[in-house]
Amino acid sequence: MTKYYLAIDIGASSGRHIVGWKENGKLKTEEVYRFKNGTDEKDGHLIWNIETMFKNVKAGIDCALERFGNIESLSIDTWAVDYVLMRGKDEISPCFAYRDGRTKDAITAVHEKIPFDRLYSRTGIQFQPFNTIYQLYADKLTGRLENATDFLMMPEYLMYKLTGVKAHEYTNATTTGIVSAEAGGYDPDIFGALGLSEHLFCKLQKPGTLIGEYKGIKVVLCATHDTASAVEGIPMDENAPYISSGTWSLLGVKTEKPLTDTKSRSGNWSNEGGVGYNRYQKNIMGMWLISRLRSELCSDTPWDDIDNNAKASRFDETVDANSDIFLSPESMKDAFDSVLSKKALAASDYFRCAYRSLALSYMNAVRELEQNTQKQYDKIYIVGGGAKNIYLNRLTEEATGKKVIALPIEATAIGNLKIQMEADK
Repeated sequence: MTKYYLAIDIGASSGRHIVGWKENGKLKTEEVYRFKNGTDEKDGHLIWNIETMFKNVKAGIDCALERFGNIESLSIDTWAVDYVLMRGKDEISPCFAYRDGRTKDAITAVHEKIPFDRLYSRTGIQFQPFNTIYQLYADKLTGRLENATDFLMMPEYLMYKLTGVKAHEYTNATTTGIVSAEAGGYDPDIFGALGLSEHLFCKLQKPGTLIGEYKGIKVVLCATHDTASAVEGIPMDENAPYISSGTWSLLGVKTEKPLTDTKSRSGNWSNEGGVGYNRYQKNIMGMWLISRLRSELCSDTPWDDIDNNAKASRFDETVDANSDIFLSPESMKDAFDSVLSKKALAASDYFRCAYRSLALSYMNAVRELEQNTQKQYDKIYIVGGGAKNIYLNRLTEEATGKKVIALPIEATAIGNLKIQMEADK
């Protein structure tokens, strides 16, 4: 009897429900539901509409049951760092989004108590202004933690809503900046120094753990950080660098243990949990640049036309794709204009600039990666939505000098499914 498994993969702009099963020893998949996701603005803040998100999670499960009749297990993965505060069974609203920018004062306060070099040596997590540690401390400063009994990372929150079980999954927890790189659990010295309540930081559970049921379907923890699942879903013949290309580009490689040396810290490399290995990687702004430019300059233009026009452009300036000015600007065009010397550009010039800037970021990151790991690589695997972009793949190959293996597959969903299937053996 064929067993069917359901991967619910939710990104910052969309979510999808993908059913997987084995047929003649090969994994087969079918998308059964897709929904739009995004932030809302409320009282000057960017927030997630978690009620609508959860309604879509349930609707997609119903579609899977209707289509396949019986689902063995399901799991949910999402982006990292964001969470829902709980007071018992009740949510503490709102649920802030990582691009909100509310952590400015919290960052300074955290580093006064734990200088970043010490924080990095303990966690190996790169500095990002939206890291969970800064978001939680912002909640402390504003009093939102006073009556909080739990914080649940986004996928664990959604699975709690299905099962009533509150879980903390290892790969996603490592992105918080509060997990010991050496011990693999929440670091009591960190939350103690910050005065964060110990009861918020539960024992971490590994991918593959069964936590409950929903409508007769087993609910299993996958690698709930989407990049961790994506790396599991890449069919590599060897250990080579990868780029999980979506809103963000996550460029990294598997290592046996975290690298928390000075070079890694100064290069802002992160060490995040994998399924039996460390993911040594760097965040690069990614397709966010391109999608925001498209929505602002030519929202109705097909992607193929955008890419062909960019190839035809002869504009040669580039920008630092990782600059904070591109993180959450009101106008992406204005953000580019603020750092480019030439103004009044054609739309094609902005896209050429963005694509070439991303490729140069990949080149610089790969060079650093080889220096820091003291290894040379001849391939780069690219997965995710950005793997479909032939123009960017070509620029990446030219810039890095590496063979690009682009796999326009749902790597995150495949990794999610793979973990569920392994847990069912």
